[in-house]
Amino acid sequence: MGQMIKVPHTLILLLGMMVIALVATWVIPQGFFDTATTQSGRQMVLAGTYHLAENTKLLTPWDLLKAIPRAFAAAQDVIFFVLIVGGVLSIARATGTVDALIGRLLEKHGDKPQKLIFMVVFCFALASSAIGTAGEYIPFVLILVALCKAMKLDAMTAVGMIIAGYGIGYGVSAFNPFTVLIAQQIADIPVYSGIWLRLAIFLPFVLIGFHHVWSYTKRVQANSALSMMKDVECPLAGQTQQNYPLLNKRHQLVLLSFIATLVVAVWGIATLHWYLYELGGLFIAWGILISILGKLSADDAAHKFIEGVSDLVTTAILIGVARGIALILEDGQILHTIVNGLSTPLSYVAAEVSAVGMLFIQTLLNLFIPSGSGQAYVTMPLMVPVGDLVGVPRQVAVLAYQFGDGFSNMIVPTNAVLMGILGMAGVPYTHWFRFCVPLMLKLMFAASTVLVLAVVFGYGLDVQPQL
Repeated sequence: MGQMIKVPHTLILLLGMMVIALVATWVIPQGFFDTATTQSGRQMVLAGTYHLAENTKLLTPWDLLKAIPRAFAAAQDVIFFVLIVGGVLSIARATGTVDALIGRLLEKHGDKPQKLIFMVVFCFALASSAIGTAGEYIPFVLILVALCKAMKLDAMTAVGMIIAGYGIGYGVSAFNPFTVLIAQQIADIPVYSGIWLRLAIFLPFVLIGFHHVWSYTKRVQANSALSMMKDVECPLAGQTQQNYPLLNKRHQLVLLSFIATLVVAVWGIATLHWYLYELGGLFIAWGILISILGKLSADDAAHKFIEGVSDLVTTAILIGVARGIALILEDGQILHTIVNGLSTPLSYVAAEVSAVGMLFIQTLLNLFIPSGSGQAYVTMPLMVPVGDLVGVPRQVAVLAYQFGDGFSNMIVPTNAVLMGILGMAGVPYTHWFRFCVPLMLKLMFAASTVLVLAVVFGYGLDVQPQL
């Protein structure tokens, strides 16, 4: 037998995608939609205004190389948040709290991993659905990897729980302010209307995610050789822990301070529109507090922080390079051309087919526009008139956008949060891709079924503007 094909490093894959994006700017016509500035200051495209660019740009390999440091600058909020969280969690681990917590959880759930998996997927999906949490899950990655390792499970299970919850929560969100609210405003339908359907499908979709992760976990438990991570060293491989410390009062204080930090974070996101800079500052404050609670010296805390940060340098690099792909497409002026080329055929098919087509287009476009709100501003002004033309209610167009944006967050390598979670857990993107594709297919089939039935039963016609 010939030698097996060696899968390249994730960094090489991302650089390859940047090269493909560069070549695409040479062959795809450059063009734009006209845009208007919304009250929130975001640029929104205007339907029916696509035109070829008067001044075309020829990007060179030198532009690609320059795009890499520019991409690091563009993704700096996620990069520095990941590094800060890694450093602070290293301090938390030095207090013994993480190990004590894992020991307590093993006592309660060590023989019931299915219960743990369901709770994590459900809770993360609920948080994403309600307030649009994403990067906020990064602090949980190493804790769950360590817990799974102690339960004789692999890092893929830990990542599967987090990302399935995050992606499904975004996809079937009831009132995510970064996706549902913005898309409904652009579609000119009442904010949070149609919520009954999104609430009704929440649990069924969560169960699809749970079943996928649990099925994999059962196979690995039965035969460790079936683990997708058997050829990859766990990021916590050197940290063996046989006897977990008891959860004492000091550990309980650290845990209470962590819960308080999360409560403040949720409050800040919901009321003050905090994002990663503010959350990074909050976690630095928590790191200082737990250094005091854990009776660590200033030097010990500093050493642990630097140690945690250095462990995540590879992750930071992957996040930065991932942002470069969209940057090349924007610089090469072909992003709007791609959107126009994908959306135009929808106006020639039946409403049910058009709704499913919207789902697949939104899924594909998330590769190029990984921001949920950014995707809404670019695509919804185009999908709404197409839907009006073929009989897709605007509420259904919003749902198709939600499904496409949310579910594909779990697999597109341009998603900085995804790359951050994978990097922290030590899961190569290629391994994750193999794990996630079957889940994506299940979710896309379920989503397509919901969209077809939504069109058939006139979901959203009660709020459809009269033209």
